[in-house]
Amino acid sequence: MAHFSRQFVLCFLLFILLAYTAQAFTGTYGVNYGRLADNIPKPESVVTLLKAAKIKNVRIYDAEPTVLKAFSNSGIEISVCIPNEILADMSVYEDKAMAWVKDNVQPYLPDTHIRGISVGNEILGRGDAATSEVLLGAVKNVYSALDRLDLTNLIKVSTPHSEGVFANSYPPSSCVFKEDVMQYMKPLLQFFSQIDSPFYINAYPFLAYISDPQHIHLNYALFEKNPGIVDPKNSLHYDNMFEAQVDAAYAALAAAGFENMEVIVSETGWASQGDPNEIGASLKNAKTYNKNLRKRLLKNKGTPLRPKIPVKAYVFALFNENSKPGPTSERNFGLFKADGSIAYDIGFTGLKPSSASRSCSMVLALCVSMLLLVLTTL
Repeated sequence: MAHFSRQFVLCFLLFILLAYTAQAFTGTYGVNYGRLADNIPKPESVVTLLKAAKIKNVRIYDAEPTVLKAFSNSGIEISVCIPNEILADMSVYEDKAMAWVKDNVQPYLPDTHIRGISVGNEILGRGDAATSEVLLGAVKNVYSALDRLDLTNLIKVSTPHSEGVFANSYPPSSCVFKEDVMQYMKPLLQFFSQIDSPFYINAYPFLAYISDPQHIHLNYALFEKNPGIVDPKNSLHYDNMFEAQVDAAYAALAAAGFENMEVIVSETGWASQGDPNEIGASLKNAKTYNKNLRKRLLKNKGTPLRPKIPVKAYVFALFNENSKPGPTSERNFGLFKADGSIAYDIGFTGLKPSSASRSCSMVLALCVSMLLLVLTTL
């Protein structure tokens, strides 16, 4: 009977331990870690912050060695980016792509979990024909380099797009790519379809709202209660703009012949401060949007058009970036302050653990102690 009791206690304690360690990231929530600032924490502290927030998917806009080293053995999955300005050479010379991968990716594997390479950022839809023309060649050469190094099963190649690639986005089912974009987009999508890469879109209800606040309901943009819209083409109902933007991308892909390609949101967020003409940029709205977005993503559900494909998104951004150019909003998208504390409460604790986190740690420590005691008596 005593032996049975010990086995029961052991199983019970193991169950508790598994419950406490099963707080793994579901694969639907990530964050963009921009560093155009002179007052944000060092990369090592950022890793601590991300672990405390249980954020396991991160995008950076370069391949900074200090960042990649800091993420070593962290378990956090990271996507790096190749700058727009070097794509031309990389498109022409395959050895340039190989050199970049060997210098910026291979040395950090496997300890740093590099899982994606973004080839440029928002290249298409800007009217820049020269850069648009070299994008596909750069993508192919980067993939070829990964293939030669046996890394294609580990690392995905992609390129994020802005909403500027679409001719229209309302209603969602009518969305198509711009005609001048299609000459570059079609072969790019064909290649991504071959290598099983998703379509990345930067979707910002914030930008849509400030551009037309008279015709867009603020609650619709913020995931708050509102009448929503009904797509007249397929009768699907949307109660938030974020899902409408995602489904618009799915519609454009389907119209281009790529109905089965997955859409992932590479950037989305809301500014906590802006210029006088940036209506809606406020701390209250930023908190509302990001809190509701996080709740929405953690449900692990799809959209009205693709209900079986869970929505995945990287939030912009981890910190406010005081060195970014442009309007005031550009410098105020951060979920966290420069000292690592939360900018507003959406469920994260920041670098300082909450009393609840301390309680969980105490329970976990007690369970470990009890488990060790039981094991010594078996």
